[in-house]
Amino acid sequence: MNKPATVQDFYKDTSQIVPEAIQKEIGHFNVFRIEDLHRGSKNRTMPYNRRAYYKISLIIGRNRAEYADKVIDIERNALLFATPQIPYNYEPLDDDQSGAFCIFTEDFLTQDNSGVRLKDLPVFQPGGDPIFFLSDEQIEEIRFIFKKMFREIASDYTFKYDLLRNYVIELIHTGQKLQPATSLFVETNAYRRVSSLFIELLERQFPVEPPHQKLRFRSAKDYADQLSIHVNYLNKVLKEITGKTTTELILERIIKEAKILLKHTDWNIAEIAYSLGFEEPSHFNNLFKKHTSVSPRAFRL
Repeated sequence: MNKPATVQDFYKDTSQIVPEAIQKEIGHFNVFRIEDLHRGSKNRTMPYNRRAYYKISLIIGRNRAEYADKVIDIERNALLFATPQIPYNYEPLDDDQSGAFCIFTEDFLTQDNSGVRLKDLPVFQPGGDPIFFLSDEQIEEIRFIFKKMFREIASDYTFKYDLLRNYVIELIHTGQKLQPATSLFVETNAYRRVSSLFIELLERQFPVEPPHQKLRFRSAKDYADQLSIHVNYLNKVLKEITGKTTTELILERIIKEAKILLKHTDWNIAEIAYSLGFEEPSHFNNLFKKHTSVSPRAFRL
């Protein structure tokens, strides 16, 4: 897997010209029609990789999406939220493709000083489900938001980017309303706060990029020390909130990253083992096989 694709890489790969007015903005935003990018393109399958920007896509047509270690078939239409933390792609399964998508950086969205942090929003949470299947009524609602984006970005209105930020937020909230109510529960008690801080600290170690990079925190005690709490309290909190122990959550995330590295990099198994905090490749092999029932080498084939 290559380094995360930048906004500049996106324009280069899609043969699009970066509008001069957008380049002058702090951060970056743009919106596209899927059929315009697909028209005349010989290779319509995007590479599986992380992107250094956020993306929200309304996909109309049959596609196969690969998101982290999940493969999801989109039979008709869906709304997809992509974050820089997780690698993804989607592959058209027929020629009848339409819809729209917008790309934006966190700097663009935070220019309104609202204090919004994208990684705190449920649709961009690691481990969540970023793909929502849509009814005809929901499609029209989302199409209308994109229609406002296209109209505004083509306008000469001085404050159009303020409006576009509002439309992005509207799109995010429209997606979040598609989630089960339980996933939008506001974290107000101490247990949920500690759990949230642990997940943020865990995810901050990923993605693992160069082979010489190594995880800083591997044990439950490492995380408890960073959070300035006793390891037994951290275990109690996470067991209550997630039903899993600290060690189980750490290993689950390491195995998830291992699958990504095995499938989408050419690093050898010893390099992957080292980057994930294993001094001996045999320890990594044994742990991976214990959790997946296959060896790393067999999983890679």
